[in-house]
Amino acid sequence: MNESTKPQQSITLGSNRLHGVLRVDQIRVDTLMQLVTGWGDPDTRDEIIAALDELAAVVGGVAREGELDAAVEQVEDTAGMDTAQVEVPIPDVRRLLAELTVVERVTSRFGAKGASEIKHPSMRATRRHLAVNPLPEQADRRTA
Repeated sequence: MNESTKPQQSITLGSNRLHGVLRVDQIRVDTLMQLVTGWGDPDTRDEIIAALDELAAVVGGVAREGELDAAVEQVEDTAGMDTAQVEVPIPDVRRLLAELTVVERVTSRFGAKGASEIKHPSMRATRRHLAVNPLPEQADRRTA
């Protein structure tokens, strides 16, 4: 459930609480408006339809490496679509930061450093031993 004061531009936790979900509806609106603007020109419409047909074929089949990106780029170029970006006013920057902080706090418990930061009392002796007797560097493990 998205509890943001502005859900159409928000960052929330995913349903499994292991990832964040970024929602920016304005990008979708801008993309459709740019596509429709290109569609309005009869000369460009046929080129856009051909590019969309090619994209549909790639999506419906087994795409080779880079083929999907190339087909999407062809549609964007043909329709004269700009980069998907949105200007974010200062109050929304602060709100998004607060939302991202909540998501980060929950998801970071599974981060790469999470397990190494666990300081269980039973590991004290091992940590003391390794502080005095560090493990040898493994510059080239293949020589062993």
